[in-house]
Amino acid sequence: MREEISFTSGGTMCAAWLYRPEDPGGETPCVVMGHGFSATRHERLPAFAGRFAEAGAAVLVFDYRYFGDSGGEPRQLLDISAQHEDWRAAIACARGQAGVDPERIVLWGSSFSGGHVIHVAAEDPRVAAVISQMPFTDGLATVRALGPRAVARAPPAALLDAARGLSGRSPHLVPAVAPPGQLGMMTTPGAEAGFRAIVPPESPWRNEVAARVMLRVPYYRPGRRARELRMPLFMALATEDTLTPPGAAERWARTAPDHELLRLPVGHFDPYVGERFEELVSAEVDFLRRRVLATG
Repeated sequence: MREEISFTSGGTMCAAWLYRPEDPGGETPCVVMGHGFSATRHERLPAFAGRFAEAGAAVLVFDYRYFGDSGGEPRQLLDISAQHEDWRAAIACARGQAGVDPERIVLWGSSFSGGHVIHVAAEDPRVAAVISQMPFTDGLATVRALGPRAVARAPPAALLDAARGLSGRSPHLVPAVAPPGQLGMMTTPGAEAGFRAIVPPESPWRNEVAARVMLRVPYYRPGRRARELRMPLFMALATEDTLTPPGAAERWARTAPDHELLRLPVGHFDPYVGERFEELVSAEVDFLRRRVLATG
């Protein structure tokens, strides 16, 4: 069962879906889910959420402010600190839902949000567990993966957008995904095709993002906070990932006191669909059952 709900973050309405298990049998855990860079809740998150609900958990799936079905202006503004605030507001919303055990909140992030969940959980010891798949954990490693040509294209667009922001003008937008060699945020081989393959026809996703975030990405290294986690961490790595380097992610994951690793011999977007999706979501459900559902 899925219902449309919302919560407020930074004075802005964030749209969310709340899934509930068919036979909860008392207070249930709740998995809070947010998507990656520029993505919305429509991009394959319902497939994961449905499986978690079948396993017996409630699930809250939300859109960040400025994106998808959520409010906020200007549109397509990816503000890392604001997204962290959205995560905290989503967690508070989940904890306040009837039938949800507020001490068994699980954070689930993918790609860019795979780093967000590590950062946010490090500040909230009440979080019961973290699931981070194909995560962005180290901005420096990601910038190196993009290559010198892509990096060289970034500063003029980023500075232009930052200047427009300071003067109160509309953002200077650049593609979120683009072919190699073109201006965009994700331009590694296969990134554009892989992203578009997970976007359903009804999605409000736009292939645009305010360019100023490029000034922040190299310095965003949420993996460093893995050592602060006081809850179990499950991390899934795509070993052929050219977008979020798995080597850096694994090094950070191993600093977490309680961690589990799954390695899939595929690229960044492959585990969202097909056989690899089944392998990944089954492993995540198994983790939930062992580490969270069994503790109720």
